[in-house]
Amino acid sequence: MRFPLFHAMLAVFCVLAAAGLAADTAPQTATNTLTDLVFHDLDYKSGDSLTDYEKTRCKLDLYLPASGDNFPVLVWFYGGGLTGGAKGGVKSIAQRFAHDGIAVAAVDYRLSPKATYPAYLDDAAAAFAWVKAHASEHHLDPARVFVGGHSAGAYLAYMIGLDERWLKPYHLDPSAIAGVIPVSGQVMTHYTIRAERGIKNHELVYADEDAPINHLHPDAPPFLILYADKDMVGRREGNAFLAISLRAAGDKHVRDLLVADRTHGSIAGNMVHADDPAAQAILHFIADPKAPSSP
Repeated sequence: MRFPLFHAMLAVFCVLAAAGLAADTAPQTATNTLTDLVFHDLDYKSGDSLTDYEKTRCKLDLYLPASGDNFPVLVWFYGGGLTGGAKGGVKSIAQRFAHDGIAVAAVDYRLSPKATYPAYLDDAAAAFAWVKAHASEHHLDPARVFVGGHSAGAYLAYMIGLDERWLKPYHLDPSAIAGVIPVSGQVMTHYTIRAERGIKNHELVYADEDAPINHLHPDAPPFLILYADKDMVGRREGNAFLAISLRAAGDKHVRDLLVADRTHGSIAGNMVHADDPAAQAILHFIADPKAPSSP
């Protein structure tokens, strides 16, 4: 098979680099471990029109399983309120899924206040489009590109999965997404976007065109919606409401799961454990995203 040969060639390169025989160090590098193969700092945006901040932030790390080919891939956006976070912070989660045969693209994106709406939404769409376009060359299945994320990252996943505005500049629409996996996301307009618009009250229920709840339709991609029993105020109820509403809109492939004994943070953090119910639900969903909706 081609993929074992690819690993062998990579191993030779890594040995040469460690011995100081490599001529220079490129920013897009790969490392190999017992459980995964990682490509660091892949640029998912390019061109002369990019700002310096885009050039710095619009990168992803790609984690591949140690063996095999034609993997499904999960494009993952971290949380942090759209104001903080880094792709390195989800390394353990990415390694956990790579160990189970699912590639993970851990995405950096521009953050507020240095960048403002719609920068982070455009970055999320661009990252998905790049993975879709470059899937085959990285031994990924272009028909099985999923998007997901935690908290603010879940909001980004919701929006590119439901609102066709964001993928349209990349000549795609939400039907190109194999499935969407938001974990404890905001279903109303994100509070950072509201703050940028002068609305400071985080507890205000506010839903304009940038609220996932306002973009429900029967031909949405399959969804697995996860939320915690001890989640942030309103987050559990909001995600449950969106799942019910999406089914009512006619989407036949919507699953949701209330994860017991989890907080807003631990619902993501505990995914690294082999028996974690949220991680297990993700594995089952990626294996069969078009299973019938939850009751």
